[in-house]
Amino acid sequence: MYTHKKIKVLVVDDSLVFREVMSRGIATDPQIDVVAKAVDPFDARDKLLKFEPDVMICDVEMPKMNGIEFIKRLLPQYAVPVIVVSTLNEAVFDAINAGAIDFIAKPDAHSVKGVEGFIHELIAKIKIVVNAKIIHGKSTTADMPAQTVNHADTIKVIAIGASTGGTEAIFKILKQLPVNIPGIVIVQHIPPLFSKMFAERLNNQTQLKVKEAETGDWIKSGRVLIAPGDKHMKITKTGDQFRVEVFEGDKVNGHCPSVDVLFESAAKVCGSHVIGVILTGMGYDGAKGLLTMRRKGARTIGQNESSSVVYGMPKAAFEIGAVEKQASLVQIPHLLTAMIE
Repeated sequence: MYTHKKIKVLVVDDSLVFREVMSRGIATDPQIDVVAKAVDPFDARDKLLKFEPDVMICDVEMPKMNGIEFIKRLLPQYAVPVIVVSTLNEAVFDAINAGAIDFIAKPDAHSVKGVEGFIHELIAKIKIVVNAKIIHGKSTTADMPAQTVNHADTIKVIAIGASTGGTEAIFKILKQLPVNIPGIVIVQHIPPLFSKMFAERLNNQTQLKVKEAETGDWIKSGRVLIAPGDKHMKITKTGDQFRVEVFEGDKVNGHCPSVDVLFESAAKVCGSHVIGVILTGMGYDGAKGLLTMRRKGARTIGQNESSSVVYGMPKAAFEIGAVEKQASLVQIPHLLTAMIE
């Protein structure tokens, strides 16, 4: 956590109400200093140069230039971690693709509880992204994904966990995987409703069949199941087939869905027939579950530090011996196919 000095924040939003709500809310934290506020990207550009903030909070929909275009133009010249703020809109994933580190959903301005929760979450995200790595550009794996993989028939499931930076990391991995890859289950820390949007986006942009998971969904070749943003997901077994169960529950390691919940279930019912993958993210969710998986005979992969936006979860897993092989985001799809074959 960032504790040496106050985190300088620039707030960019064309709405006076939200600009003030965000600025006053986050300024209540003693570690945060709102050094400037801007009404549009052109105003923001000038204030970036003048105040040199550590983090920028940016609305997606703005006049003169939208937040996505602003981020695309800004980051090659001024490498500042960006959190985008948006209504329920797929544009947040375009913003992440453009180089933003994280996103948060705008609350209903008339809901006191909603605004308080939003401010609390925004403060937490500021403290995470201030030390995040800004990774420019598209995936360097421009080659077409493998069309098929030769199954050794031992791996039935691939379980993936991720947090900050994970939406883009997951996309980069999935788009390189072949159509007959074993079934994939994913826990990404993501707000409710955005998980369904994320699944639909992946379904449209990869050759795999991706959907938000529902209880009873079978885990099968070429299919990807994403945990809903407000429910845990675990793997169950019927005969020699695997399926998922999604359910409401208390937060585990501060999260619902929790990667540990998924990984512990994978260890219990899949044994050595599963590969566990832990990707970029803050904290330690998934580390213990991945260790349990490895002890039960599963293969395990952890994203390396240089390609992680936040090297927290993969680091925690690596340090306790849960990670069999560490690899970059570019290497992980090839490593997965090699482990399957």
